[in-house]
Amino acid sequence: MAADDELMEHSDQHTMLPDEAWTKLRLAWRRAGRNSWLHRLALHLAFLVVVLAGLWMGRTVVSDNSAPTVVVSPPPTLSANTHTPQSEELVGGIGGETADLLLCAVIPHTTIPRRYRIDPITYTVQPGENVSSIAEQFGVSVETLLWNNGNLEDNPDYLGLGDVLTILPVSGVYHTVVEDDTLESIAQQYKANVEDIINYEGNYLQEPYTITVGQRLIVPGGRKPYKVRHVVSWSGEIPAGAKRGTGIFGWPMSGWISQRYHEYHPAVDIAGPKGTPIKAADSGYVAVVGRSDTGYGRYLLIDHGNGFQTLYAHFGVIFVKVGQSVGKGQTIGLCGSTGKSTGPHVHFEIKLNGVRRNPLIYLK
Repeated sequence: MAADDELMEHSDQHTMLPDEAWTKLRLAWRRAGRNSWLHRLALHLAFLVVVLAGLWMGRTVVSDNSAPTVVVSPPPTLSANTHTPQSEELVGGIGGETADLLLCAVIPHTTIPRRYRIDPITYTVQPGENVSSIAEQFGVSVETLLWNNGNLEDNPDYLGLGDVLTILPVSGVYHTVVEDDTLESIAQQYKANVEDIINYEGNYLQEPYTITVGQRLIVPGGRKPYKVRHVVSWSGEIPAGAKRGTGIFGWPMSGWISQRYHEYHPAVDIAGPKGTPIKAADSGYVAVVGRSDTGYGRYLLIDHGNGFQTLYAHFGVIFVKVGQSVGKGQTIGLCGSTGKSTGPHVHFEIKLNGVRRNPLIYLK
C-alpha cells in the first residue's frame, strides 16, 4: 500500500496541471532574476528555443539538401466544362491567396549544324543575292558556282532573280562524261587527283571503276582551265570640246558594296535604293548608251580620253546621250535593277586600254 502511494506521488509530479507549471516557471524566472548570470543564461536559452522552433516550423521551406530542388508544374489546362477552383482551393505552400507556384519560362535555343550532303542540289535565286553571297551561304567557292551554271562563267551579272542554280556539296567541278573520257584524263583536265574522284562517295563508283558517256561526276578540288577573255575598247572619234579625265575616280553612287572585284566579276557592285543618283566617276564623253536584257540592262560607257573608260550598268533611268560631254560628279542617271539583276545596284567597271582593272585601286 505504501508502494502504491509512492508511485502515485511520483506520477503526480510528471502530470502537473498547466497552472501549476506556469506558476513554477514564474518562480524560477524570479529566482534567476536575482542572480545576474542565471538571468543571462535564461535569456540565451530562450533565444535558442525560439530559433529552433522557427527552423522546425519552416522545415517545408528550407530543405535539408545541399542543393534545393525546384519542381516546375505546368498550369492546368482548363476547358469549357472544367471546374474553376476558388481562391481557397488554390492556397498552397506557406499560404497566400494564390498557389505558391514557380513557373519556368522555357526559351529553347537550338543550333542546327549544316547538313552533310553528297549530292548536288538546286537553288532559286532570291532578291538581293549575288554569286558571292550564294557561294558563302552554301560553303563553296565562287568559282564552283560559276563553273557549273551555264553562262554565269562568262559574266556573273547574268545572274537573275528566280534563276535556278546547281549547287555542289563541295568546291570543285561537275563534269559530264564524254566519249574517250577516263578517270585519269578527267583528273588531268581539272588538275585534280584520281583518288579524290574515286573516293568521293557522291560519285557512287565501284570497282573496276568504269564510267559511261553522260554520267555526271563531281571532281573535288578541281579547277576549270582559264579561258582568255578578249575585250574591245571604243574606237569612235572624240567629240569636239569633250572634257578630258583626270585619272582620279570618284565613287559613282552612294551605297554599300554588295560584290567586290574578282576573277569572274571584273567590277564592283554598289547597292542602294532604287532612284539613287549615279554620277560620272571622272570627266569625259558618253561613248555608248545601250540596253541588254540578258546582262547589263540599261548601261552606258564613258570614255575619259586618257586610256580610261568606265562602264555603268542596271540603270533605271539614263539622263545623258551618246556624244555628250560630262564632268566628274555629274548625275548621268538613276539606280535601277534592269537586266539580269536581283536588286537595285550599279555595276561599275574601269577599263585601262581595253583591259578591265580593279576599280578599288583607282576609286578615291
